[in-house]
Amino acid sequence: MFLRYAALAAVVVAASGCVQERVVHDRQVVVERPAPQYVEVVAPQPPPQEVIEVEPAYRPGFIWARGYWHWDGRRYVAMHGHWEPVRQGYRYVHPHWERHNDGWHLRAGAWVN
Repeated sequence: MFLRYAALAAVVVAASGCVQERVVHDRQVVVERPAPQYVEVVAPQPPPQEVIEVEPAYRPGFIWARGYWHWDGRRYVAMHGHWEPVRQGYRYVHPHWERHNDGWHLRAGAWVN
């Protein structure tokens, strides 16, 4: 049994020096955000009316995605806002709750054109 572990360790040590990272070609880095996954959140009661945070001062090239109340299945939890880079040709729809026959539905924040 000891010989098996010794042989395995020898292979791992020998193979660890065989990996070499190199740049095949230079490419411009393009950051793409995947389309937000839509998760249906339905709450039995309306979200609190209290403000989660004060919106910060304007920041050029960014938009403040407002904080919102998230239903965790038992209660509402405050989700704080964050900065989103502006996307030309799109407008940002902030997260919000809508009342439907079966309860309150959360609409996640998203860029729309």
